[in-house]
Amino acid sequence: CVSAAADGNASGPLAAFEAPDGGAPQHWSSVLILALKGTVMACIIVAAILGNLLVIVSVMRHRKLRIITNYFVVSLAFADLLVAMVVMPFNMSVQINERWLFGFFMCDVWNSLDVYFSTASILHLCCISVDRYWAIVKPLKYPINMTKRVVAFMLVGTWLSPAIISFLPIFMGWYTTYENQRYREEHPDQCEFRVNKWYVIVSSLISFWIPCTIMIFTYLAIFREANRQEKQLHSRIGNAMLMNHHRNSREYANSNGDVMSSSGGSSKTLTLHEVHHGDVHSTPTKDRNIIKMKREHKAARTLGIIMGTFILCWLPFFLWYVSTSLCDTCPCPELVVDLVFWIGYFNSTL
Repeated sequence: CVSAAADGNASGPLAAFEAPDGGAPQHWSSVLILALKGTVMACIIVAAILGNLLVIVSVMRHRKLRIITNYFVVSLAFADLLVAMVVMPFNMSVQINERWLFGFFMCDVWNSLDVYFSTASILHLCCISVDRYWAIVKPLKYPINMTKRVVAFMLVGTWLSPAIISFLPIFMGWYTTYENQRYREEHPDQCEFRVNKWYVIVSSLISFWIPCTIMIFTYLAIFREANRQEKQLHSRIGNAMLMNHHRNSREYANSNGDVMSSSGGSSKTLTLHEVHHGDVHSTPTKDRNIIKMKREHKAARTLGIIMGTFILCWLPFFLWYVSTSLCDTCPCPELVVDLVFWIGYFNSTL
């Protein structure tokens, strides 16, 4: 993601509340709106910090949760935690004060951290979708392909690759134009992140469009495979129960001589409801496989919810980011800009 542009205003937000003739303060509705914005943003920050800390602590304390997939989950929680701790508060400060308070250098630091941690968070979700793809679609190859060494390599790549579009181009000044750099140096109370067309294409591809495409295709494959396995499982269980039903009926007839009741004339053979799960030809190995498959399918559904939430949170931002950066004459209301930023940040709380 990219940091919001902070329009400079030396008089600050309180200027809107002073009457032109120096009289009594006006526009108390603006005060309430500002207080509401601050409250909502503070709640998002606190929720993101507490929620991600809970995930990290839970995995660290419970040995059963220390599985390969949760390595990605913990790393994702750490990235989202850093978004909440070092990125959101600066944006909140800009929204409240309506100007940048921390100087030219810290503006570059903030923009770099915003791009870096938000991209890292998105790439972690992509890694989780790939991990689930191997676990469900290619379960026999999963232990071979998804080793701890491979996971470590993926995590290192996830943490290093965002630097390509954050610290390096921002501090080298490659992301913007010379005119904008001069303007920022002359106006340190503004932290506008004006990007050139090459940067917006490369950064949006790495941060969102490529990971999002990978996630969509992997989840579609997971969804199809999960449905196929579930239908296959129901078919096998149904056939086994039917065979067991016929076998028990024959045994009952042989032991009693007749299965028909003389009084009612109706058949009193065993029904399928009377066949217990343990009577189906099951073995501990089959039971474990069924439990494992159900667990993988539950994880797949959870992944689908996560992916859907991710797209809902970040798609508006990247549509705005690309359209306004490539179209110099496309206006966008400030309220819309604030909303798309904080909807994207909200993804770090989930």
